[in-house]
Amino acid sequence: MRRRAAALAVPFSAVLLAVSACGTIPEDWKTPAFLRTGDDVDSRLPTVSGDRGEEPKVDFPDIAPPGEQISGVVRPGEEQGEIVRADDLLLVDIVDYQWTDKGKTEKTNSTYETETPFLLSMEQLGEEFNQDLVNQNVGAQVVFVFPAPDPEQAQAQGADPDDIPEGDSVSVLEVRDRFGKGDTVPGEQTTDGGEGLPTATDNGAAEPDISIPDGDPPKDLETTVLVEGDGPEVEDEQEIVAQYTGVRWEDGEVFDSTWSKGGAPFTFPLGQGQVIEGWDEGLKGQKVGSRVMLVVPEDQAYGKEAEDNGQPAGTLVFVIDILGAVDPPPPAEEESGSEEGDGGDTSSDEGSDDSGGSEDEEK
Repeated sequence: MRRRAAALAVPFSAVLLAVSACGTIPEDWKTPAFLRTGDDVDSRLPTVSGDRGEEPKVDFPDIAPPGEQISGVVRPGEEQGEIVRADDLLLVDIVDYQWTDKGKTEKTNSTYETETPFLLSMEQLGEEFNQDLVNQNVGAQVVFVFPAPDPEQAQAQGADPDDIPEGDSVSVLEVRDRFGKGDTVPGEQTTDGGEGLPTATDNGAAEPDISIPDGDPPKDLETTVLVEGDGPEVEDEQEIVAQYTGVRWEDGEVFDSTWSKGGAPFTFPLGQGQVIEGWDEGLKGQKVGSRVMLVVPEDQAYGKEAEDNGQPAGTLVFVIDILGAVDPPPPAEEESGSEEGDGGDTSSDEGSDDSGGSEDEEK
């Protein structure tokens, strides 16, 4: 999600790019509301078919592009599946088309082909774009139709107005998974730690309590798996979805925690130097669904000048729930006349300045 080729029209993937890069939807892209027809699906929307999790077959109606912003749910989600909430983080697949005339369409993008679904923050999108998704079950598919932007909108996207393509942009979005506020790993905690290392009690869905033992901290990074997940091992460059809490060894006081800030999951790319070294090293190879305790020495945390930089000093202890891991997108394609955002600062809205997920040391 961090690097995408910019689009001249405004498909949903371009909206995601804008949110990733600046944390909000550009004003020029906002309209009073999508045109909808109550609980009925607008007949001008294409239909989709096929199995969930696979690229859908998209059939367009035998009409010219509507030239209006419309959207609708074209396939409901899984029965008894999890319900999408307005403050969720979603994992979604998207197929984009350019609809230029009656019977004329061209596929321009597919995350199914690249096997790189997006992480999508519902709160950052806002009501205008997420209204079709809220209260749908995981597995739902939604179609969005966007008319070509006017010249001012094109310039806002960094594009030459003369290069605006004809027709409407169409995005078919499928909800693959959701991560909600307060989510934790589902497995059973088999150890609290200890034996000279801190202990972390299992408080269910609540923030775990970390207790620091007497004595000096270890000199090297220590990793303890409290809950072993059954998912794949996380790898460098993947976008990790996590809950965490962190304390200083010196006093055992919590200095940062997603649990105490509403429980919104924190996301960051692993192994890219955007979190402290202890996180990049200690989490690599751990399984999705695991709860991991890291004891991070000063030299793999914020260093000797941490306090001068307003960061927690000394050895730090974290308990981290690994909720998910998403593969990175392929390299961006060459563009003409536009500059893409890279959205590298994924922690700016999800994590705090003091956490293991902080990027202050990189800025």
